[in-house]
Amino acid sequence: MSKTPSDERSIMKIDSVDFNNHKSEFEISSAGRQFVFPYVRLRVRPSASDSISEVFVDDELGREAFTYLLESGAEDSIHMDAILEFNQDPDFFGDLIIYKLTVEALKAIKQSGLGKRQIARQMGTSPSQLYRLLDTTNRNKSLGQLLFLLHLANKHVQLVVTDKTPIDTECS
Repeated sequence: MSKTPSDERSIMKIDSVDFNNHKSEFEISSAGRQFVFPYVRLRVRPSASDSISEVFVDDELGREAFTYLLESGAEDSIHMDAILEFNQDPDFFGDLIIYKLTVEALKAIKQSGLGKRQIARQMGTSPSQLYRLLDTTNRNKSLGQLLFLLHLANKHVQLVVTDKTPIDTECS
C-alpha cells in the first residue's frame, strides 16, 4: 500500500525553542521548519521589569508545546497549534477545516434521526468506512465524502472567501 502525503502528516513535535528579546518573539524549530511566535500573542507577557528567565520544550505536554517562565515566577505554555495558526500553516488550516466539518457531521447525523447503516448505504460505503469518516482524530479523509454526508443529513455547507482585515494583514 502506498502512502500519500497526508498519511505522513503527524502531530508536530517541537524540536527546540529559544527566545529573542530584541525581536520580542520566540523562535521554534519543528520537523525541520522554523517558526516564530511574537510576545504580543502571549497571555502572560514579559515586560522590562519581568523578563523571560527560561523557555523549554515541555516533555510533560508531549513536546507539542513549550513553556516559558518569567522572572516573577509567572509561566504559561504555548501549543504547537497556536504556532501553526499564527504562521498560517496550510496543512494546519486544511486539518482544521476537516475537523470542523467532521464535528458538524456528527451533530447533523444526531439531529437527523438517520441510522448510520442507512447513511452508509446511501453513501455507497461500509459502516466501518463511515465510522472512520466520523472520527475527529482521523485527518486522512475525503472532503467530498464529508460534504456528501452533510448533504444527506440535510445540511448546507457554504464557503465564504473575504478580504483580510487590517489585523489579519499585520499577522501575515
